[in-house]
Amino acid sequence: MKIGGVHYRTIWRGEGGTAVCIIDQTKLPHEFETVWLETLGDAAQAIATMQVRGAPLIGITAAYGLCFALGEDASDKALDGACETLAATRPTAVNLRWALNEMRLALKPVAPAERAAAAYAKADRLADQDVETCRLIGHHGQKVIAEIAARKTSPVNILTHCNAGWLACVDWGTALSPIYQAHDAGVQVHVWVDETRPRNQGAALTAFELGAHGVPHTVIADNAGGHLMQHGQVDLCIVGCDRMTATGDAANKIGTYLKALAAKDNGVPFYVALPASTVDWTISDGVREITIEERSAAEVTHMTGLTENGEIVTVQVTAPGSHAANPAFDVTPARLVTGLMTERGVAPATREGLAQLFPGMAGDAAA
Repeated sequence: MKIGGVHYRTIWRGEGGTAVCIIDQTKLPHEFETVWLETLGDAAQAIATMQVRGAPLIGITAAYGLCFALGEDASDKALDGACETLAATRPTAVNLRWALNEMRLALKPVAPAERAAAAYAKADRLADQDVETCRLIGHHGQKVIAEIAARKTSPVNILTHCNAGWLACVDWGTALSPIYQAHDAGVQVHVWVDETRPRNQGAALTAFELGAHGVPHTVIADNAGGHLMQHGQVDLCIVGCDRMTATGDAANKIGTYLKALAAKDNGVPFYVALPASTVDWTISDGVREITIEERSAAEVTHMTGLTENGEIVTVQVTAPGSHAANPAFDVTPARLVTGLMTERGVAPATREGLAQLFPGMAGDAAA
């Protein structure tokens, strides 16, 4: 995607070097800053503090984190230890574990003397693969938008939650990729952007990247979506996913479940966009089996923003002494999901639908 006319990925390797550069998402939308990562600790901190976030991007950052570690010590013990360190940074997003497993499988047979170079080559391939995967999700998903547009004379109104765009992946995004591709093809679209408390990834990140790409959008309070659906102002919902069960249950940013309930009640199609790497084939019941990350209460009690005089400040918004809980994700049961937008096509959110798209993966897990 382009920022100020310059194409960026969210993570890239320096020319001929070993360090990688990221966009510091904690500074957006008011400041655009890049940060170089050079060590395992840098990568782990970037993931844990959400300088990088979004399931696919977390996975790619972890892959490069292994590269840094193996540049210092390429032994089996170091490889296993680095995987454990990185896996502990974010418990919900399955892409993290997937990327680490892909790296481990590729590197275990390689002699220690050659592991660092092999690690960088593998991480580079995973990054490029993510770009193509997200492009294909958009290719298939934009057909759903086009079908709705063919029945309308006004823009297609799409509601999304959190940020599942370019900033959550290496490029294109998952939930926003169909929107970008529909927009680029000349389809009139308008996006309702949930602010997505408590970290405001919608208001800060989704609005930032949609604006940079020229996609019409409106930021709304999280609780406004149901009202808009009741009044016919939402044609479909598209959200991302941090982990999906083999049966189609989707764990996504907290608040997604409530939007799915409202969509079901109002007959609004509700789609989840995701790559195969987000499916956890080992579990079937998302509500009971997916670990939900509990983040700092300060994300609820405090907010950061730009003052009229241009200062970025953090203020407390809760009553002094009040405790706060901060579950970062919730699970939307498959029965509330109209369909899945993937790199292989669009399918029902069922075990059968997933198996039809990814027969080898589903079969391996079942075995």
